[in-house]
Amino acid sequence: MKPFLKAAAILVCLVAIVAIVVVGYILRAGLSARDQPGAVDEFVARNIRRVVVARQARALSNPMTSSQTVLVEARAHYADHCAMCHANDGSGNTEMGRGLFPKAPDMRLASTQNLSDGELFWIIENGIRFTGMPAWSTGTNHGVEDSWKLVHFIRHLRALSAEDISEMEAMNPRSPEEIRQQLEEKRFLEGGDVPSVVPEHKHGGQHD
Repeated sequence: MKPFLKAAAILVCLVAIVAIVVVGYILRAGLSARDQPGAVDEFVARNIRRVVVARQARALSNPMTSSQTVLVEARAHYADHCAMCHANDGSGNTEMGRGLFPKAPDMRLASTQNLSDGELFWIIENGIRFTGMPAWSTGTNHGVEDSWKLVHFIRHLRALSAEDISEMEAMNPRSPEEIRQQLEEKRFLEGGDVPSVVPEHKHGGQHD
């Protein structure tokens, strides 16, 4: 057999073996997102992330200088766009974050903090397919600046104070039920009527 055909045959066999293993794993473990990812899932997720992030992106330097103003702006942005899944403190301990598969990571830990600024920026802008992480790119310079500011904020997560988190809670999107409760409280305190239509929280899929 010619070397080329032999190599092709080996490659086909390897692909078939991997496919069998993957299918067997899915049939055994199922496709429920409620389960905690196992060692195999975590290994695959970590390595796929390294592969999918463009190599040139890893070496990118953050063009935004970190400052108190930048952190305050990024904190507000994060509270409105990211905290629903990642939690205000970056732990991922939210109803939405726990329901994802893989679960939203604790971004305070080394698995996130050891990523380069360029990798974090790329993930924010492009998301990661087959996970709950969406692509937040708006295709605008302002959106790019916002993503770089978020990189600074992610680096700052472990230094958040209780006061910071309290301020972020006030900026988190409100559900219709929370808005309804607030209106009920207002009616009770002021003796007025609650509007028959509860205003909806308008929240676009892209950051500004």
